[in-house]
Amino acid sequence: MGADVIGGDVIERYVTELGSRLQGSKKQVRDLLTETRDSLADATEAHLGRGLTEQEAQQRAVTEFGPVKEIANEYQAELAVAYGTRTLIWLAVVLPLMHMAWEYGRMLLIGPWQDFGTMPPQWYLFVAKANDLASGVASGVALAALVLGRAVARRYDTRLLARVGAAIALAAVGVVLLGNAAIIAATAHLDPSRLLQSLPMSIVSLITWTVIVRLGLLARCCLSCATIVA
Repeated sequence: MGADVIGGDVIERYVTELGSRLQGSKKQVRDLLTETRDSLADATEAHLGRGLTEQEAQQRAVTEFGPVKEIANEYQAELAVAYGTRTLIWLAVVLPLMHMAWEYGRMLLIGPWQDFGTMPPQWYLFVAKANDLASGVASGVALAALVLGRAVARRYDTRLLARVGAAIALAAVGVVLLGNAAIIAATAHLDPSRLLQSLPMSIVSLITWTVIVRLGLLARCCLSCATIVA
């Protein structure tokens, strides 16, 4: 695009097309576009001081700044990493808090397993334990990805880190989703009545699933944001 823009406000056309190619946090996109517009305005002022017309100065500024596609790819890589970082932070923080809230609610409103009269079979306890571990493992992996990502950020391509972070986020949500689905299916098979032990726990379950779905959508957007980097 850069050198091909003619007529009208060259800078605004350049910035508008650049913005149409970016996907990510609206605030971050807006900040990047504002920085771009300011840089182009400064470059235009410098060229005006050298005797160029307004049109020529703007055209020279966008040409020197670079083709829209090239700049969009660089910006998109930044946006993808930022989106991935935010998603991983949510996973590292929200998952353990959500699990602790669920366990506290279960103990307070339902009670320990032995309060049901008979202990559940071993296979059920295994599924329950696996579900407990799922959130912890997913949270730990997300935290490790954050730490390692920062450590290797200068050694590896930003685009690759963005894709890896997005894939990890999506996998972590998938593990938690699978764990919750497994314990629900196991409970329904063992004793369907336990799925509706109390209204408060039903509400907690609904909130839990809402959070998981929200994290899943965030992870998917993160992956989409990363994979459009050319």
